Parts: sequence; C-alpha cells; structure tokens
Amino acid sequence: MELGSLFLILAVFIIVGMYLYLPFTVRTRRVSNVDMHEVSTLKAERDRVINSLQELDFDFKLGKVPAEDYPEQRAELLKKGAEILRKLDELEPRVSSARNAESRIETAAAAKRADASSAAAEISDDDLEAMIAARRKQHKSKPAGFCPSCGKPVLATDQFCPSCGKSLK
Repeated sequence: MELGSLFLILAVFIIVGMYLYLPFTVRTRRVSNVDMHEVSTLKAERDRVINSLQELDFDFKLGKVPAEDYPEQRAELLKKGAEILRKLDELEPRVSSARNAESRIETAAAAKRADASSAAAEISDDDLEAMIAARRKQHKSKPAGFCPSCGKPVLATDQFCPSCGKSLK
C-alpha cells in the first residue's frame, strides 16, 4: 500500500469517529438547556414571590390583612423566596456575598417598591394635564362609526364620508 492511501483511510476513520462522537456532545448541551430552563423558571418564581411580598405589605398598610395573620404570611413568603434563592445558588454557582437569602429577597422587594414609588412621584401636575389633553385629542380623532351610505369607517371629525362623499352631519 502507498502512503497516500494510508492517510486517506486514517482520515476516513477520524471523520467517522467524530461523527459517532457527536451525539455525546449534543447530549451535554441538552442537559445545560434543561438547567437553563430550570434557572429561568426559578427566576420567574422568585419575581412572583417578590411581587406577592409587595402586595402583602401594601394590603397590610391598607388594613386588608389582619395584624395577627400578617407576620405568618410574610414569614411563609420569605421562606419560599429563600428556598428559591438557595436552589438558584445551587444551579448558578457564583461568588456569593455574606448576606443570606432572606435578606437578599428583602432587598429586592424594597428596590422594586422604591422604583414604583419614584416613577409615580416624577410626574408633575402640568405634565399630567398635558397627558390628559393629548389623550382627549387622540380620542376625538378615533373612528366614530360607519358611513350610512357605503359602510366605510369614518372619524368623529369628518363632515363627509372619505369614500363616497355623502354628508355625515
């Protein structure tokens, strides 16, 4: 046999070996996709728990939640949030800070609460009046119905139908 034919046979074996090894590499990627999906699910659950904490705090301030039930419900939500954060930490290994999971969820809830209150405080009365005027102006230019003659849509400000020209007033 010649040296060229040996290299050709060796190249064919290498290509076949790579082709046969490919499913093993794809399987590891699928496992990581499953982990990514689980991380995404846990993050969504974490956000839901934070929103629930905010709603519970707000309802307690309004007097909708009895004072004797509030600490128990809050502790239960904090426990759920801490467990979710622990699972996230197991799936997402990263440098963790010295704070525990419960204080992290408290901080996240406080940050969301601060964002919501600052967004509402930024709008002045003049800006609000301008927004109302713009909304009323948009409302006037909305469709008012249909032409009685041709059935095409017409605006409230139209005096004649834009399609057939029939008087609308």
